[in-house]
Amino acid sequence: MRTRLALTVPALALAVLVSGCTGDDPKQSTTELSKRLDAAEKAIADAKSLKVSLTTDQVPAGVSGLKSATGVGTHQPAFQGKVSVVSGGASIGADVVATDGKVYAKTGFAPVFLTINPSTLKAPDPAALVGRPGEGLATILGETTALKQGKRSRDGSDVLTTISGTLDGRVVQRYLEAADRAGDFSVTYRLDEDDVLRDARITGPFYAGSPDVTYVVRLTPSAKSVSIEPPKRVGGS
Repeated sequence: MRTRLALTVPALALAVLVSGCTGDDPKQSTTELSKRLDAAEKAIADAKSLKVSLTTDQVPAGVSGLKSATGVGTHQPAFQGKVSVVSGGASIGADVVATDGKVYAKTGFAPVFLTINPSTLKAPDPAALVGRPGEGLATILGETTALKQGKRSRDGSDVLTTISGTLDGRVVQRYLEAADRAGDFSVTYRLDEDDVLRDARITGPFYAGSPDVTYVVRLTPSAKSVSIEPPKRVGGS
């Protein structure tokens, strides 16, 4: 009997611990949810730099578009990292620097950076994803409507709150040009206990005539200052 009790008590304690980290948060009003999203946006605006990630599992067949953009950004605005686009059925990856309103890219086959126009590939200026404080992709947090609270989830040891809502197509199109401005996009945010954005999943008609696509966005604030300058060698200059 003692052995059975000794095994049962820890098991019960574990069950209580697990149940306390899943399920629904205490019910919050739309106003409270909106304030939490505003706090997440402010944390991004106040950051000295941001870890940036915008990715999708698959760009629809037959279209040109952004597959991924990952790197670091500042509110200059500027970006430095790697970008992958799909064009003509092929995936093209490049090192990218975006600053002072210009975008420079260097593929593995190129000896130097070249100045490019990302809109020709239906991809955004990566620096515009960061933007100046009060601009950039983070502004979608404050423009989300029909807010609903979802279940909590875990990311490692962190317990995250889920908030879902709707984005107008005109808002999404500011940052991903191919998005249908007349469409509605669903979005799901996950915030940590300090109201810092962990990630956002945006789903909707990003490419006309194609099935809905989901992009996962991460804009992780950092107190570390980063300097991003144009490449020293640029083709044609």
